[in-house]
Amino acid sequence: MANGFHDRSLTVLGIETSCDETAAALVRRDCDGQGAILSNIVRSQLELHAPYGGVVPEIAARAHVELLDAAILKALDEAGLKWEAIDGVAATAGPGLIGGLIVGMITGKAIALARGLPFIAVNHLEAHALTAGLTDGLAFPYLLLLVSGGHTQLLIVDDVGAYTRLGTTLDDALGEAFDKAAKLLGLGYPGGPEVERHALRGRANVKLPRPMLGRPEPHFSFAGLKTALRHAVAERGALSEQDIADFCASFQEAVADIVSDRVRRAMQLYVEGQAQGAPRVLVAAGGVAANQRLKAALSHVAEEQRFRLVVPPPGLCADNGAMIAWAGAERLARGLIDDLAAPSRARWPLDPDAPPALGAGVKA
Repeated sequence: MANGFHDRSLTVLGIETSCDETAAALVRRDCDGQGAILSNIVRSQLELHAPYGGVVPEIAARAHVELLDAAILKALDEAGLKWEAIDGVAATAGPGLIGGLIVGMITGKAIALARGLPFIAVNHLEAHALTAGLTDGLAFPYLLLLVSGGHTQLLIVDDVGAYTRLGTTLDDALGEAFDKAAKLLGLGYPGGPEVERHALRGRANVKLPRPMLGRPEPHFSFAGLKTALRHAVAERGALSEQDIADFCASFQEAVADIVSDRVRRAMQLYVEGQAQGAPRVLVAAGGVAANQRLKAALSHVAEEQRFRLVVPPPGLCADNGAMIAWAGAERLARGLIDDLAAPSRARWPLDPDAPPALGAGVKA
C-alpha cells in the first residue's frame, strides 16, 4: 500500500449519532493493526424516549445537537489528547435515522475541514462487523451474526469493505421483536433488557412457534413468533407477575432456538464456501448480542460445530463511538477516505449485491 497511512500509528475520532445514543471516542490503531480505545463517551437519550415506548426521530436529532459537542470534548479530555494528535475523523453516515445522521456527519465534516484532516464516512453495520478486530485482534475471514434493533443478518466478513450476506430477516429485526414482545407484556423500554430480566425468574412453559427452522437458506422471521405471543397473552387474560416472567422466558427460549438453527446452517455454508483451513470463527455483534441466553445458545452451537465464538463486551455491542473510530481507522489505513460531499444514508446494506430475499423488506 502506498497511501501514506498504512505504515504508521493512527489516532481517529469517531462520532456516532445513528439512533438514540450520542457518542464520541478516540481509538488508536498501531501500524501492526492492533487497536486500543483511548476514550469512549456515550450519552444515552433513554429518558427522553422512554415515555413514548420507542425512539422519536425528531427528539433524537435535537438531543444529538445538544449533546455532541460536549461528548467530543470529553473524549479528547479523557484521552489526554489535543486536536493536533488526531489523524482522521470518522462519522456514522448510515444506516439510521436521517436527522441524527446529518448532525453527526456535519459535525465530523466541519472538524475535518477546520483541522485539515481526512474524513471517513462509516457504515454503522460495518462498524459492528469490525469491532472484534478492536477487542480481540481478530483476523479475517470470519462468520458474523449481526443482531440489533434494526438488523438481523448472517454475513461472511472477508476484509474491510468485503461482505457476503448469507441470511437476513424477512420481517422484524431481533431487537425490534424483543421491543414488541416487551410492549405486549406491558414492560418498559428498551424491551430487550426487560424481557431478559423477567425471563430469569420465568419458566419456558408457553408453546410458541420456531419459524424458519430447517430451511436451506439461513434467513430469519420473527413476525409469526410475535403474533403467536400476542394470541397467547390475549388467551391468558389478566397476567400475574409470574405469567409475565413465563412469557418472557418462553419467548427468549424460542428466539434462542431460532437463532441457533439459523447460525448452524450459516456455519455449514461458511465451511463449504471458504478455502480449506479457513478459521472457524463466529462473531456476534450488535446490541442484542449482549443477551446472555442468546450468548449461551451461540456458545453451544459453536462448540458443536467446532467454531470459536467471539462476542465483544456489552458496552461495545451497543452503539458507541469506539466502533466508529475503529472502522474509520481500518479504512484510513487502507487509504479509503471520503470527500466532504459524502451523503447521509437512511439505508446502506453491507452487501448491496446480495440477491433479494423473497418476502424481505427494507431491512434485507
